Amino acid sequence: MVKQKQKNIGTFLFFGGPAVFVFFAVVLVPLAFGFYLTLTNWNMSSGQHRFVWLKNYKQVFSDASYLSQLWFTLKYAFFSVIFSNAGAFFLGLSLNRGMKGQSVLRTGFFTPNLIGGLVLGYLWQILFSQVLPYIGRKYGLPLFATSWLSDTGRAFWALVIVNSWQLIGYLMIVYIAGFVNIPSDLLEAAEIDGAGGIKKITSIILPLSVSSITICVFLALSRSFLTYDLNLALTNGGPYGSTELASFHIVQKAFLSNQYGVGQAEAVILFIVVAAIALTQSFLMKKMEVEA
Repeated sequence: MVKQKQKNIGTFLFFGGPAVFVFFAVVLVPLAFGFYLTLTNWNMSSGQHRFVWLKNYKQVFSDASYLSQLWFTLKYAFFSVIFSNAGAFFLGLSLNRGMKGQSVLRTGFFTPNLIGGLVLGYLWQILFSQVLPYIGRKYGLPLFATSWLSDTGRAFWALVIVNSWQLIGYLMIVYIAGFVNIPSDLLEAAEIDGAGGIKKITSIILPLSVSSITICVFLALSRSFLTYDLNLALTNGGPYGSTELASFHIVQKAFLSNQYGVGQAEAVILFIVVAAIALTQSFLMKKMEVEA
């Protein structure tokens, strides 16, 4: 019996030990150390620090700019989740009908997800600040006559559009995997009963795709809340600081203002907000799942 337990422990350490070690080293230890830093006035240049306990958190909640940027991030994530999931759902539905060249199209739509946020941001910056204004002035289109990135209102939508465009191809793959598992006989029976395309989507495809929707909403939420490189490359927080997302503000506070404890406290609060929203969304949507 003892030998069997030792054998099981040895097997676990051999196969699961590396994964457990990496999880502790990459996730738990940095998380614990980050929380520790929120209780100090850590100085990055000197490395010296002393405990200030909850002073950093009090400073965060009294920082009107961070709270407004957190609200801005919530709006940004909300619209990004809606646009990216709606686009990915209908795109996946269109590319799951056995049409010619659909594999090539799937690869093409997935490609933006492989492009780094910095490169993607600079490419779209050229589009919004040079290409579209040129087209708008040449063809008399007031919507594109001036750069979207110089307008405080339209710069927000520029961020949402680019983020959604990058996410759509990735989420599309998840939706297609879910559509494949929908029994074809249900769709055939619905057609025999006279159900049209919209009726099949609302009565069969959507209810049976709730698990895919849950995953995609979670992925879109987490990636939208943690957007930094795209924010830096596309708008750099401008114009006039109107498009600074929470993660962008955290990096500025920690590394440029040398207020690492405050920046880390802001990161912890952002983590709690994201975790609460993601877990609530997953819990509510799990209740909506049905089996074929």
